[in-house]
Amino acid sequence: MTTTAEQNIPATAAGLDFDKLGGLVPAVIQDASSSQVLMVGFMNDEALRATVSTGVVTFFSRTKGRLWTKGETSGNTLEVVEIATDCDVDSVLIRVKANGPGVCHEGYASCFFRSHVNGEWSTNAERTYSPESVYGGAQ
Repeated sequence: MTTTAEQNIPATAAGLDFDKLGGLVPAVIQDASSSQVLMVGFMNDEALRATVSTGVVTFFSRTKGRLWTKGETSGNTLEVVEIATDCDVDSVLIRVKANGPGVCHEGYASCFFRSHVNGEWSTNAERTYSPESVYGGAQ
């Protein structure tokens, strides 16, 4: 069931169901070594094709209305190791090698750095880099 960017992924996203979310599919990004979920983004057909052809994760930004490659500002890119889809073919799991100290724009290794404990959200990780030094200003 393993499929990598170099093997058996068509140059188009034919077969994925982009219709359920108006042309997008959720993309769960997971560290290939630790299995930690790093982030979730969205891809349209063009973003998935760019990801497959370059081997670097590219998303469709709903707020910017355009493609963006993770790391285009920070340099913290996501190198594709494996791409899989779920049973409904309406979302993808992309296992990656994360290049850089963190994925989250708030300075953490993962965007999932908060836990719900005793009715409150609390930070469960230490920052791995300063977002101000990367993005210039508070994030």
